[in-house]
Amino acid sequence: LSLTDAGRQFYDRATVLLADWREMEDETSGADCALAGHLRLATPLSFGLSQLGPQLIQFNANHPDIQLDIDFSDRKVDLIAEGFDLAVRIGRLNDSAMIARKLGEVKIVAAASPGWLARHGPVNHPDDLIDAPELEFGLRDGRGWSYSTADGMSGTLRTVTRMRASNGDFLRDAAIFGHGIVFEPDFILCDAIRAGDLVQLLPHVRFQSPTVYAVWPPTRHVSRRVRALVDFLVDAFHGVPPWSLDAE
Repeated sequence: LSLTDAGRQFYDRATVLLADWREMEDETSGADCALAGHLRLATPLSFGLSQLGPQLIQFNANHPDIQLDIDFSDRKVDLIAEGFDLAVRIGRLNDSAMIARKLGEVKIVAAASPGWLARHGPVNHPDDLIDAPELEFGLRDGRGWSYSTADGMSGTLRTVTRMRASNGDFLRDAAIFGHGIVFEPDFILCDAIRAGDLVQLLPHVRFQSPTVYAVWPPTRHVSRRVRALVDFLVDAFHGVPPWSLDAE
């Protein structure tokens, strides 16, 4: 015998509901119980592996009775339909129905290899990168980069797409080999820049940058597990985040 897909979904949802019921009983009875139960989380692939992964491992070490179920993917999951308790999202929040808590800031950084710079020449102004070959993250689809500076200058920088991919780590590696420039989050580029494999371009220019949020649906009881994980991540990323080029 084996479960049908509908039966598996019913079982998974029922397990969550029962865990929540036990947790609410503990809360109302005043019991000081260890956190336990199932917690399903969705997170972007690159950020999840490089930044969130170590924190989730530590959180699980602190709460070994919590069963983490993590979806590392850049797709935007439907939290309610797919039964997720929580998601980490990077960017602007367009779904006002979700409850969100800010985890940190991400800075978009322009970078190229030392070899590419030697061939291209110095980059001192955004106009120096007009029509430069960009290794572009596939979801952007050639929209250009809005920027501003401390002295009030602003504009939109448009490049020429040389390569497009759906994974930022791959594009970073292509940039290291000198195939073009990248505009990517600092959490993807920081190690390569610190190692000298890439050079940050236009450090005085601020490109439109996203924010990291924890989001969850308001349609069901927010478990102690979810609250504890969100609090843990807020504390972990407080202040200057570890992925920032300003971090020591």
